[in-house]
Amino acid sequence: MIKFSDLQKINGQYKEDLQRVSAEVIDSGWYLFGERLAVFEKSLQSYIGTGHVIGVGNGYDALFLILKGYIEMGFLKPGDEVIAPANTYIATLLSISAADLVPVLVEPEISTYNLDISKIEELISPKTKAIVVVHLYGRACWSPDLDFLAKKYGLKIIEDNAQAIGALWNGTKTGALGDAAAFSFYPTKNLGALGDAGAVTTEDEELAKMIRTLSNYGSNEKYRNDYRGVNSRMDEIQAAFLKVKLNYLDNENKIKRGLANYYIQNINNPDIQLPLIDQPLKNASHVWHLFVIRIPYREILKKYLEENGVQTLVHYPVPPHQQNAYRELKHLSFPITEKIHQEALSLPLTPVHTFKELQFICDLLNNFSL
Repeated sequence: MIKFSDLQKINGQYKEDLQRVSAEVIDSGWYLFGERLAVFEKSLQSYIGTGHVIGVGNGYDALFLILKGYIEMGFLKPGDEVIAPANTYIATLLSISAADLVPVLVEPEISTYNLDISKIEELISPKTKAIVVVHLYGRACWSPDLDFLAKKYGLKIIEDNAQAIGALWNGTKTGALGDAAAFSFYPTKNLGALGDAGAVTTEDEELAKMIRTLSNYGSNEKYRNDYRGVNSRMDEIQAAFLKVKLNYLDNENKIKRGLANYYIQNINNPDIQLPLIDQPLKNASHVWHLFVIRIPYREILKKYLEENGVQTLVHYPVPPHQQNAYRELKHLSFPITEKIHQEALSLPLTPVHTFKELQFICDLLNNFSL
């Protein structure tokens, strides 16, 4: 069986280093808010190119804390609207709703799966205060038009960078493009922890201080709480693991680009829609968190691959506006989003997959027909 993602094998590459730093943390007797977190934050700050990094509990918390921070700073207030992609994992919307803000959904481009920036302006209202862009599947979602809209209407741009760490847009890394960015280090991400962890990046010193406070029960001084905060902390052991793995991130992204390119050059089936490759991608604007194809007969293809020893996943079968959690949005129609969610299938693509395995998968795909 070719696994979709073999985390044991991925992390096994760095087993000795991971075991070493784990032992160091255990022996230190210091497990929260310590030296390991400070070192990882500094390393990520240097890697992304922003002035501030705050380690938090997970990617959802990272996005929620950015929005909550802007509320406490007076830029946002409950009931304000936040433009977000209709085609995304539901956590993006849940974080907006949790901050008592209203998500306003925008269709994606069918060729990139990312938010269609050309459709944003028509949805801007007096209540619109921010735009959340998701760099979906690892592909940077940005354009000069986005900057223009933010300046024209006085909007904050927040990046959901859960899937695209290391991607570039015109030489700038995702996570340093907008006013603030949320990162997830869920174990399957390109930079994955061995548990839950997340981070926020920003150039805004006031926002950074606010997020640090909010993530620690709203407290800057022990037992003194200035805000109704939450408990969202990256622990020392996850920070230590992430610091080890950050050293290998660029090389792993490079390997994934090579594997993705192999898929694109060798899958030849007229029923299968491949990810778009265009000129910006040559400048590392995609880090291939996921390699997603589309086919009208997804479930049949998925079963065929499974029967032949290839594990695939569906990201994501039900779009957010059709989930019971968002019953109030079920009357809305997003045909492009719905088409993607009905047809998308993610193929195996990790740094430990081999070209021989991909050749086997490509042969299966090329021989598939109804």
